[in-house]
Amino acid sequence: MDVKILIADDEKGIRDSLQLILNEEGYNTTAVSNGLEALEQIENNEFHLVISDIKMPGVDGMELLEKCSKIYPDTYFIIMTAYASVETAVAALRNGAYDYLLKPVEFDDLLIRVKRLLDYKKLSDENKFLRQKISTDADFENIIGKSEPMNKIFKIISQVAPTNSNILISGKSGTGKELVAKAIHYNSLRKNKIFLPINCGAISENLIESELFGHKKGSFTGAVSDKDGLFKVADGGTLFLDEIGDLPLNLQVKLLRAIEDREFMPVGGVKAVKTDVRIIAATHQDIYEKTKVSEFREDLYYRLNVVEIKLPSLNERREDIPLLVNHFVAKYCNEMGKPVLGVNNESMKKLMNYDWRGGVRELENIIERAIIFSSGDLIEVSDLADNVNTSVNLENVPESIKEATMNFEKEHINRIIKKYDNNKEGAAKALNIGLSSLYRKMELMGIPTRPTKD
Repeated sequence: MDVKILIADDEKGIRDSLQLILNEEGYNTTAVSNGLEALEQIENNEFHLVISDIKMPGVDGMELLEKCSKIYPDTYFIIMTAYASVETAVAALRNGAYDYLLKPVEFDDLLIRVKRLLDYKKLSDENKFLRQKISTDADFENIIGKSEPMNKIFKIISQVAPTNSNILISGKSGTGKELVAKAIHYNSLRKNKIFLPINCGAISENLIESELFGHKKGSFTGAVSDKDGLFKVADGGTLFLDEIGDLPLNLQVKLLRAIEDREFMPVGGVKAVKTDVRIIAATHQDIYEKTKVSEFREDLYYRLNVVEIKLPSLNERREDIPLLVNHFVAKYCNEMGKPVLGVNNESMKKLMNYDWRGGVRELENIIERAIIFSSGDLIEVSDLADNVNTSVNLENVPESIKEATMNFEKEHINRIIKKYDNNKEGAAKALNIGLSSLYRKMELMGIPTRPTKD
């Protein structure tokens, strides 16, 4: 990073010395002799750090600090003063200065303070960027969809997010349950605290209690030290319990108690630990049905299900497919550096008619694969995965077995002919029928016997 530092001091010897020392350290410095010149530089350039004397003619250091804070609030400021008074230093710090130096300046001390401030600024900028990125990624307005089912989801999120109520999100795999959970968290009063996800079905039954509630040293073989559980780590934030339907029955009791009493007992502990977490649970199972056969506690179900958000499958919101396709095309073109603009009409028809068992996640995978194999401006049918190309539009399948069989046979013959580059003999051999039979079927089904121009 090219660090730009502005030095303002009316004493030429000090000004030149500071500039020389900082230039030797690789910093890009600009030096001025008074506050007016410094203010002009600040108005026309963006500096990472300003080092200013507090006593200067015209605009003094304190006034310069105030004006700089308004123009570039992210610029760090170090005040220099020959008056070794606590009041002067405190006033500067209260007005927004990050540090102060007493004259005569010790150059080693200066370099240490400058490096420390710039390291802190770099870390602060990185954290700010990550917070903005997380907030943007998790904003429910950025969940792709404009269909009526998704508009209902957006409305529910906006209503439940500001509350502390527990939420149960249900939906098939690939419907975006964790994305919705993040949207709720980052639009809640807990947005500046941690969002902590755990997949209850991905951790063995022997370990999940320790993961959730922590353990004390020596409480079991391998517990060589105390460990905080997720309920402790997520204190003040949101705990996302994905696949809650897989949580063992014996732990459901402990989870219920933690939710009701807002405290829990670590494994091997003798003292309860207080906690303040919001629970958002998710499942692809019908938990209510599981309560009927005693596979899930009914009291826990009602504790978790203060508000239930049922996410529609992609098949239930097909009008969102073009939006999602364009989103994923842009995403993977950017990652791969390919100039694909979108999909052609035939490809979009295939995608619109496909049976999306894997939901949005499956659609994303198919578009990523298509971008890899695409060589033109638009994704062609040949770029799509075979399962998309061979799928049958279930909405348009005729009820008659004879007609449905003929439709499939026509599609299959077309696919084989294309595979053999319109070589009828090769296609007939692959289909295990005679060449004359192939031509007869083609005429019956309205398949062109001569190659057609695209």
